[in-house]
Amino acid sequence: MKLQGSVVFVTGGASGLGEAVVRRAIADGAKGVTIADLAEDKANALAAELGDRVLVLNTDISKEDQVAAAVAATVVKFGCLDITVSCAGIALAQRTLDREGEPASLPNYAKVIGVNLIGTFDVVRQTTSAMAKNEPNEEGERGVVIMTASIAAFDGQVGQAAYSASKGGLVGMTLPLSRDLAPTGIRVMTIAPGLLDTPIYLFAPPGLKEQLSKTPVFPKRLGRPDEFAKLVAAIIDNAYLNGEVIRLDAAVRLPPK
Repeated sequence: MKLQGSVVFVTGGASGLGEAVVRRAIADGAKGVTIADLAEDKANALAAELGDRVLVLNTDISKEDQVAAAVAATVVKFGCLDITVSCAGIALAQRTLDREGEPASLPNYAKVIGVNLIGTFDVVRQTTSAMAKNEPNEEGERGVVIMTASIAAFDGQVGQAAYSASKGGLVGMTLPLSRDLAPTGIRVMTIAPGLLDTPIYLFAPPGLKEQLSKTPVFPKRLGRPDEFAKLVAAIIDNAYLNGEVIRLDAAVRLPPK
């Protein structure tokens, strides 16, 4: 499958990794790109820059009805849906017990799981239902799904029990999803990014970004969002990539904290 001529559905596409995917898809000739994101102002600004091939839909992926509406609007606007890139997610850090021995907030834990894991699964199941109606290409493909996990799925740090569990869930369901969807001609892959330079560092303590940039093995820098987007494009293009998780991390391994 190619980005050129395809319809791409990107959750979390208003900024960071998702924005890089949107830009890459438009640059590579996508027929249409949906930005499904709650950051409507940023999404609209990006759409105004990139043109009328971009559709902005205010979407909370933890709300089943909003995901359904976004998928339906995409098909109405562009005629089909070929590729899903799921980048939306949240992070809430909390230790299992605080310094006074009090337990972590269960609602906070459930919220992270609800958005990152359950919300992503809902996006996958609803977008692939639309893909199943596509005519297969010469490889028999009807669609491609790419989920975004994190190296925290493998190297979870202090306070990341919820986040790591949610991203580990995406890793764990990559293979069964690919097996479920194989008869339909839909591939499923997951990228586990490491330390990538996204807007999250705008709110980081002074010096943290520079400190983290020294931790990858090589190259000694933070990853660029477009390097994530390039990997997305490569996965879409390579029909033999299926059911696997790719770490995009310059060989970094996270310490406990």
